[in-house]
Order: sequence, then C-alpha cells, then structure tokens
Amino acid sequence: MIFKQYYLGCLSHASYLIGDEGNKTAAIVDPQRDIEQYVEDARLHGLSIRYVFLTHFHADFIAGHLELKQRFSARIYLGSQAEAEYEFTPLQDSDVIEFGKVRLEILETPGHSPESISILVYNLRKDAREPCAVLTGDTLFIGDVGRPDLRASLGWTADELGGMLYDSIQNKLLGLPDDTLVYPTHGAGSMCGKQLSKDTVSTMGVQKKYNYALQPMSKEKFVEIVTADQPDAPDYFTYDAVLNTKERLTLNETMSRNLTPLTLEEVLKLKDEGAQILDVRNPVDYEGAHIYGSINIGLGGSYATWAGTILDSDKPIVIISSPGLEEEAVMRLGRIGFDYIAGYLEGGMEALLTRPDILKRTERITAQSLSEMTSSNDPPHILDVRRPGEWTLNHIDGSVNIPLNHLNERYVEIPNDKELVVYCTSGYRSSIAASLLEKNNFINVSDLVGGISAWGATNIQTLN
Repeated sequence: MIFKQYYLGCLSHASYLIGDEGNKTAAIVDPQRDIEQYVEDARLHGLSIRYVFLTHFHADFIAGHLELKQRFSARIYLGSQAEAEYEFTPLQDSDVIEFGKVRLEILETPGHSPESISILVYNLRKDAREPCAVLTGDTLFIGDVGRPDLRASLGWTADELGGMLYDSIQNKLLGLPDDTLVYPTHGAGSMCGKQLSKDTVSTMGVQKKYNYALQPMSKEKFVEIVTADQPDAPDYFTYDAVLNTKERLTLNETMSRNLTPLTLEEVLKLKDEGAQILDVRNPVDYEGAHIYGSINIGLGGSYATWAGTILDSDKPIVIISSPGLEEEAVMRLGRIGFDYIAGYLEGGMEALLTRPDILKRTERITAQSLSEMTSSNDPPHILDVRRPGEWTLNHIDGSVNIPLNHLNERYVEIPNDKELVVYCTSGYRSSIAASLLEKNNFINVSDLVGGISAWGATNIQTLN
C-alpha cells in the first residue's frame, strides 16, 4: 500500500493519496484544487486515480475533485447527507471501497458539517481486522475538534452541529484502537478550529489522553466548550463551502482565462471602474512604491487566507507582482475560488517608471523612533491590528486594537487628524492594514518596522 500525506502550509491543509501498486489504483482524499502533485506521484508509481473523496464541503479552500474527475474520470464520493450539482456516490456508515489490498471503510461523523465523514484505512496485506489509520477530515484534529459554527448562514446552529459532533466523537471515533493513526485535513493555523497542533499525525491513544475535547463530559458541556472562543471566520468560508457543491470551471480553465497581461492604461481604467488592485509583493517593496489605492497582500505570508478575508469575490481583481510571479498569485487565489481575475500588470512596477504621479509610498518607522514620538507633546495614534487575544497578551501602551479582519468595517472609528502608526507581530498584517487605510483616504499612515517583535527586542515597555 502507498500512503502519502501532502501538506500545504499557507492553508494549513493536508490531503492524501492512498494507492495499491498491485492493481495500479489510487484514491485521493480532500485534494487541493491544483492537482499536479497527485498526478505526478500517480505517474511515478504507475497508478490510475479512480476515486476522490471529500470528507465534507470545505469552507477554507476549493477542493480538486472536479479537476481529478476531468483528468482521470475519477468517481467522486461524498457523505450521504451531501447535496451537490455534480454526479457523486453517497456514502453511509460501513460502506466499503476496496482496490487491491486496500480497504476504505466509511464512518459518518457529522458535526463540523452535516455531511462530514471519516475514512478508516485498512492495509489488508498486514491486518484485515483493525484499521491502520483514520482520515478524520475536520471532525477530529490533532489537539482539537472541528468547529461546529460555520454553517449558521446555511441554516444549521452551532448547538445542533455541536451535538452531532459529540455523538460522532463518542460513538464512532473513541471506539477505535489506540494505535490507529489519526490524519486530519488541517493543522495549526487553520481557522476550522481554535487550538490545532503543529503535528500532522497522531494516534487515537494520544488524542484520547491529551485532546481536551475527547475527555469525559456531558453533551451539554462539550457543546459549551467547543463553541466558545472560536476565531472569527472569514466571509469567504461560506462562499467556498457553497462553491464546493457546484459545477464550476476547473483551475486550468480559469488560469488560461485569467493570466491576461494588461497595459498600465488598462489597469488604471479597470481601477477607475471599481476593480481591486492587488499588489502581491513583499511589504518592504510595496511600501517603497505602489499604485495609490492598491491593496498589499504579499505572497510570502498567509496570502490566500487574507485575500479571501479582505477582497470581494464579486469584483474583478488586477494583480501587480514581480515579473514571473503572476501565475503563482492567480493560482493561489484559485485555491480559494477567487477566479474573477481581470489580468495582471505586464512588466510589474517597471510599467510605472514614467508615471511617478500615481505612485505612493508608505512611511516605515522604527521602534526607537516611535518610542520617541510617544513621549512627545503630539504623540501619534497607534493601531494594533492583531487578534484580540494577541493584544491582551502584550501590546504597546496607548494603542487601540482593531483586528485586521474587521478593519474595513471599523476604520471610521480611527481619527484621521494626525499621524497613525500601524503594527502587528512582524509587519505582514500591518502592511495590509496600511494599504487599506490609504485606500480609505488616511493620508498620514506609518508602518512599524518589525511590529511588536521589534518593539519588544528594543526593551521598550509593553503592557502584559
């Protein structure tokens, strides 16, 4: 049996290939939309990808089930409670798919979503009685369980799904042998839970002992605990969950349409018509010079997640990048279903050499300079755009906390009568924030170089 985990760090997403070299067959579980890595590995092992499973309709990325169906005529499998526009095979408890010496047995484990399933993996060459692993999707994570509050806009309450999740854990997963390997679909950094481990594999025995949500408790207490203190979910989560149920263009089809070179004149015309100008360069380059009114979300950070949080999926997007990175920028937007791309600025920033009149720079301020300014008679406003929990842990004295994911709706709370200094942990989020504030006509915005990390490193007082 061939078993491989693929981990996509920027989305904290794990997907899986399970194959049998004897009968040259493979299944893919929870694939990302760009499928070439599965295609290449299948080719190397002489496998045909015949099956593709979604453990549920993912909210934080667009799955590659339709891409695999188009490429290999793979059959799509979903939980029995799923409803989708495309053809699929519904799966119930104890349904089995076997190929060669591989057996995949289904557990219906609703809770994170009503159609959620987990998949027991048997290597029949070694043991036909006990599974060697369980692919838990977003039902069970390493150190956590899937949050049950993401389907509120689709008619399900957190309490309803939380009760289902309790039953799935208690009646299905906790009965598995302790040495069963646990492979979830997400790890640390995902907003599908609140305290996911950095580990990408564990065992049921370890989870029974250390996972807070698997400890003995009543259903009422479980629901109370797993619904409390969940991070804000980006607006695009519902958009993606719905899109994963739809017939749609494949990633290759959208990429061939979206990688359109645009002249500067075309970009400026699109901007005047309401297009979103997305500059994907790193914060230092962006803040040195950029088109006024553009938004900076650098490829070097959690690009897709913040793009899905900040941008509007219904408005066209124009990419500005360093030459050669346009395809990556468009593809990574495609991973979350943001396919409304008008094109990219041909030549990148070199296209603006003759138009300094439309360029803007963002001031960058050091921690030492900010410390001196806060002690002056006219101190700046200081804006912390980290999450509330980060701000509570430590922050610059006198700063105001508006998390980045709420800045678009709350920037009216920020005075615009003197200099405004923005900071985060290291500078990635603050650059996004500074670009959003500039787009909303804040004229005197500075970004703290190195964020709270630099502030602390200079031994300047912070609050704890």
